[in-house]
Amino acid sequence: MGLEPFSFFLFLATLALVAATSRGTYLEIPHQIHLLRPKSGARTNDVPDLSCLSWRLAVETNNIIGWKTIPEKCEGYLGHYMLGQQYREDSEAVAYEAILYAQSLELAGDGKDIWIFDIDETSLSNLPYYAKHGFGVEPFNSTLFNEWVNKGEAPSLPESLKLYKKLLSLGIKIVFLTGRPEDQRSVTENNLKNVGFYTWENLILKGSSYSGETAVAYKSNERKRLEKKGYRIIGNIGDQWSDLLGTNAGNRTFKLPDPMYYIS
Repeated sequence: MGLEPFSFFLFLATLALVAATSRGTYLEIPHQIHLLRPKSGARTNDVPDLSCLSWRLAVETNNIIGWKTIPEKCEGYLGHYMLGQQYREDSEAVAYEAILYAQSLELAGDGKDIWIFDIDETSLSNLPYYAKHGFGVEPFNSTLFNEWVNKGEAPSLPESLKLYKKLLSLGIKIVFLTGRPEDQRSVTENNLKNVGFYTWENLILKGSSYSGETAVAYKSNERKRLEKKGYRIIGNIGDQWSDLLGTNAGNRTFKLPDPMYYIS
C-alpha cells in the first residue's frame, strides 16, 4: 500500500530532520587536539578566503616553492593536520609503498645496496618544537631550533622506523644524509639510537665546505660520492623535495609529507 501524499511529506520531513540532527551532532563533537587548534577540525571554511588544504597540496607537489613561512591563516589548519591522524596516515601510505617496492627487489647480496634516509621530519620528528612555534608560521630561528636539536629528545617518525626495520631485515643497508651540521653528530647519533635507529652504514652531516650551497647541491654531491664507492642507491626517502631532486637520487624516491617548512 502506498503512502498518502501528506504522510509521504511527513516521512520526508522526518528523514531530513534526522539527517540534520546527526550532522549537527557530529560537528559539535569537540576535536581539539592542541590548545591552539580549532575544536571543529581542519575544515577549509574555518579559514576565510584561503583554502589551506589546496595550499598544502600545492606545497607537497612542489608547485609552491621558495616560501619562508606558512600563511598565517593556515596555522590552525596545519596544526590540526600535523598533530592529527591524517599526517600519520599520509606517512603510513608512503612507508607502505616503500616497503612493497623494497620487497619486490632482487638484491645482489654484496652489501652495496643502500637506502638513503633524511633525518629531520623523516627519521626524527621535530613536532614538539614546531608545535610551540606555530607549525611554520613563525620565521625559522636557527638558535632556538639548534637548542631543541641539542637536547636530543626528538621522537622517531613511527612509519619511517617501521620502514627502516623492514629494510634491514631484507639486507638493505641504511645511509643517513642530513643537513644537520657536523658539530651535531654526537647528539644526532645518540638521538637516533635512543628511538630505535640503532645501526647504519654511514651518517653524513653537512660539513663546512658546503657553506652557502643548497641542499640539492650538497645532497647530490654526497650521493655521487657514495656511488663512486660502489654503492647502489636503490631507495631514497625524505620530507623535502631537495632530499630527492638533483643528481644520483636513486632508483626510486619517496616523499613524506611536511607542509611546515621549505628547504631549497
